[in-house]
Amino acid sequence: MTNPAQRKRATSMAELGALQGRMFDGKKIVASIQAYKPQATDVVITPYGKSGTTWTQQIFHTLRTGGDMDFDDISRVVPWIEMAGVLDMDINAAQKASPRGFKSHLSYDRMPKGAKYINVIRDPVDAAWSAFKFMEGWYIEPGTVSPDEFAMSSAEEAGYYHHFVTWWEQRHRDDVLYLVYEHMRQDLPGTISRIAQFSGIELSDELLATTLTNSSLAFMQQHKDRFDDAMLRGLSESEVLPPGSDSAKVRAGQSGAHGFGKVVLDRHRELWQERVEPVTGYASYGELISALESESTP
Repeated sequence: MTNPAQRKRATSMAELGALQGRMFDGKKIVASIQAYKPQATDVVITPYGKSGTTWTQQIFHTLRTGGDMDFDDISRVVPWIEMAGVLDMDINAAQKASPRGFKSHLSYDRMPKGAKYINVIRDPVDAAWSAFKFMEGWYIEPGTVSPDEFAMSSAEEAGYYHHFVTWWEQRHRDDVLYLVYEHMRQDLPGTISRIAQFSGIELSDELLATTLTNSSLAFMQQHKDRFDDAMLRGLSESEVLPPGSDSAKVRAGQSGAHGFGKVVLDRHRELWQERVEPVTGYASYGELISALESESTP
């Protein structure tokens, strides 16, 4: 453990990689995934990072509890499968309510099978911008790494696109609920109803009203300390980072409001054409979600 006075946030992508490598033990992550024992009624929330995971966790937890907010971190009550070992959590421990709920960012090919899965897709550029804003002030010293530098490094890993394709291929399975972040914003009541039905939770008018309130942007911003990775932030500040991190996840939740340059947009367009279009047949994310909306419209 380093002296707190010597700890600092990353000022380059190389430093960011080194910090995260020190923070996250790969063996513990693999062991956490292997330790999870799925039950048929479990609900695992599986978006790629910064694609509506925390929001969906809150919707699900509100539905199964009727509005419980007695937690310091949403991932304490809807645990993160990959990070359980890093946080010394028993991933199979009893939960506050049924059905059991979990969070994961795993692609389908790496996901333990035997549960139910809620996948949410989001525009890759918006997800990348949200990831940058999330890391800046926590792992990255503000003003030292440009948005384009961060996004280009992340894009070259192509993790979003592998995750997207693996879950796209499962979207019609009975044990998969496939949601679109942008459509969730347009129709939150309908989204809540679909999640409740998929999870086996009876939805009354009262529970719908409570869930609409508790999953609203205003409510989650008011209680943002419950949605800012408190457990991981605390661990990071005890291991590699100075105190005072900003790890807030509940921000504007907007679509298309990024600050990337042309090089980032062009690279994401190329990656879509290389990785996604051959599998889905859609030339862009916008075209794909428009088609999904048409499919779901009676």
